[in-house]
Amino acid sequence: MYRCLSPGAINVKVNSAQEAIEAAVIGGFGGVEIDPFEIADLIDREGASAVRAMFDAKGVQPAGFGLSVEWRKDEETWRQGLAQLPRAAKAAGAIGAGRVFTWVLSCSDTRPLEENIAFHIERFTPIAQILADNGCDLGLEFLGPKTLRNMLPHPFLYKMFDMLDLGAKIGGNVGILLDCWHWHTSGGTVAELEQLRPEQVTYVHVNDAPVGVAMDDYVDNVRGLPGETGVIDIAGFLKTLKAIGYTGPVTPEPFKNELKDLPDNAARLQLVGESMGKIFRQAGLE
Repeated sequence: MYRCLSPGAINVKVNSAQEAIEAAVIGGFGGVEIDPFEIADLIDREGASAVRAMFDAKGVQPAGFGLSVEWRKDEETWRQGLAQLPRAAKAAGAIGAGRVFTWVLSCSDTRPLEENIAFHIERFTPIAQILADNGCDLGLEFLGPKTLRNMLPHPFLYKMFDMLDLGAKIGGNVGILLDCWHWHTSGGTVAELEQLRPEQVTYVHVNDAPVGVAMDDYVDNVRGLPGETGVIDIAGFLKTLKAIGYTGPVTPEPFKNELKDLPDNAARLQLVGESMGKIFRQAGLE
């Protein structure tokens, strides 16, 4: 496992892959998320080997990218995204950044459960096939908080094994994005993590939960830095992922508004980087 930077998730502004790599170095991250279309443009101009060398020169792994297809919207928009996905997936696969991920809302305004499962299978199956054709995997993120599940009339999948079951119906390269916040708020346990195979975990997010809030009252965008409060058993979470053989990125997603108040990107990278070092040491990863 390695620390991975998603610049936008910690309010760090970058304008290019090179700036993202430099930001990762400043924060002590061993990997960084990519913009696959920017990478595709760079490959067109310079070739895949030269682009990968840009990452390797700084000791930073190109980790993956958020799914670019707008699959939640109308059919025309979805199909437009499908048409553009092969170029993105080919570029990502060419530099070893084949972990692709997206979140799945745990409720629906119009679709009852079985209808919604069928919708997600229909929308994701061609996406997964395009990704597989280019050596990429897809991770589906389940969303745990009860306050999210209750937003709309029809509940949907919000637990780890249910999302894995959905992924298995979509394609052999489909697993989960495992966020410790959603694992915690869905009532997940270390014993459940121990049942996972490493190929089922496409991507990992880490953060912490506020102190003194009942489980049913957690609000999704009110979180803490990884290891900040100790409410989430982050050491147990990471130790178990190591034990099952997960070797991929571990990315902070704290949704912490206070990061905006820091003076610059370097301050944000330093603070979040220190929090990542703390949890990695707690889990015996460093």
